[in-house]
Amino acid sequence: MSGLESPTKLVLSKMVIALATIIIALIRSASSQSPAGCYESIVSFGDSLADTGNYPILVSDTHTPACILPPYGRTFFHRPTGRCSDGRLVIDFIAQSLGLPLVQPYITGRDRSFSKGVNFAVIGATALDSEFLGNIGFPNIVTNVSLGTQIDWLKQFLATVPDGRKLMQKSLVLMGEIGGNDYNHPIMQGSSLEEMQPLIQLVIHYIGSTIEELIKLGAKTLMVPGNLPIGCFPFCLAAYKDSSNAQDYDPKTGCLNGPNDFAIYHNQLLQEELSRIRELYPHAVLIYADYYNAAMRFYLSPAEYGFSKDIILSACCGGGGPYNFNGTAKCGIPPARSCDDPASYASWDGLHLTEAAYRLIAQGLLQGPYTIPHITTACPAFNRDDDQVYHY
Repeated sequence: MSGLESPTKLVLSKMVIALATIIIALIRSASSQSPAGCYESIVSFGDSLADTGNYPILVSDTHTPACILPPYGRTFFHRPTGRCSDGRLVIDFIAQSLGLPLVQPYITGRDRSFSKGVNFAVIGATALDSEFLGNIGFPNIVTNVSLGTQIDWLKQFLATVPDGRKLMQKSLVLMGEIGGNDYNHPIMQGSSLEEMQPLIQLVIHYIGSTIEELIKLGAKTLMVPGNLPIGCFPFCLAAYKDSSNAQDYDPKTGCLNGPNDFAIYHNQLLQEELSRIRELYPHAVLIYADYYNAAMRFYLSPAEYGFSKDIILSACCGGGGPYNFNGTAKCGIPPARSCDDPASYASWDGLHLTEAAYRLIAQGLLQGPYTIPHITTACPAFNRDDDQVYHY
């Protein structure tokens, strides 16, 4: 019998080695993906709602932007990071929900690894080309970066990776929010909603054509946010503060009806555009992120979501004036001051939201009903309730 034991042991040994090899391969494969198992990385575009640090580097030779000064970043990071908030943005909560690291800004880290994500979003960016906007009377005084610029950066980036198409296929592509600044900049410069109305079709068309281009580059899953209810934002309320007509305001929220109706129309056309693209590219998953209604919840019922009703339309950090927003005394620059408890405010600096508000929007998207089709149809793991992700 001893003569038969050696071959048997040899076969068993080989089987154990083969099994171990398979297990190691599975572990390595799993480790290359996020714990959620849906996407290996995030590719992000957009404006200040998504920028995690590109803008400060782009303008470092000309001026110091407020977003890299205290009290920005005070809540979560405990220091300014280039984000336009006191803490995390929606993109940060999405990354953490996927078990991925926070998405690196492209400009600040060209020598870094972007294997788990890359962010091309820039504060102040528009969907439409900045030169075009200037030529038709709506100049972008913040940056000349547009969505087209960001797509050019993406192509440059993809040319540097071994298989750019595969990277896009295995990434969750976040389309901003983008397009809001095409309207916000003119509002702050005194343009009327009627003057801006022709922009909507142009913005939607450009976003749609960019989505098609991204699909052709390999993107399979794209989340496309709509516009927020800007009529509830302090900068917008302050811009139209001279309106004494009670019908201009929603009696339930105190928000301005006109700008909110403008955002609703943009969002309606955006969803129609997404439906058109789905028919052309049925293999791609296009998810509409309903930022508007995810946010409107806490304007309608502030106390239910931890906000104070008395200050729901005011900025936490500002230089006084109506709604604590003053364009000449912006957050981060004296005499502007920050509130004691940002979590009790929805608005951080009059233009952007607090981490508390972004957290609620992210939860509404990932665990609530504010994605169409629901995000869990593309990634079931988003349905889990992870308190650690949303912890302060």
